[in-house]
Amino acid sequence: MRCWKTYPCENRRPVKPAVSRSRWTGEAAPNPTNSARVPRSRSAGSTSVRAARRYHDAVSRGVTGDALAEFFTPDLVHHELPNALIPGGLVRDLEGILKAADRGRRVIERQSFEVLRVVAEGDRVALEVSWSGVLAVPLGDLPAGHTLRAHVATFLDVRDGRIAGQRNYDCYDPMKAV
Repeated sequence: MRCWKTYPCENRRPVKPAVSRSRWTGEAAPNPTNSARVPRSRSAGSTSVRAARRYHDAVSRGVTGDALAEFFTPDLVHHELPNALIPGGLVRDLEGILKAADRGRRVIERQSFEVLRVVAEGDRVALEVSWSGVLAVPLGDLPAGHTLRAHVATFLDVRDGRIAGQRNYDCYDPMKAV
């Protein structure tokens, strides 16, 4: 029998480790196998975090055009770092991101973003997101109807409740036809 830490003991009952606590919020740390139980940070009510969550919800619903533009400042800079779909990465302005969203609606039939974690400091928000999208058209060897999945880290700079900067690190699951 082992007790506290890794020291052997004979007559003591094993001590259960204390609940792990978040360094930032003091709340119980999330159970990584059950993302639905991830606690909201104390900053979850901040304007910046609300803007980030509303933005991801809108993109999940397929919002484009002026309705999407409302989430951004006119001088938006969006960096999409190199990934499986865009090996060279891209930098977009507001017009570029609106055009990409419009093109995306023709390629992706439906998509969803599950925000797993949010960390905010002032007007900067970092999100860990699980994304999935169903292809509306074939993409390479993948048939229409295939579900793409990615693990995403998104870093947002928010100004006056709108996104002024976005950096995406998209890590796609292997893309193989089933």
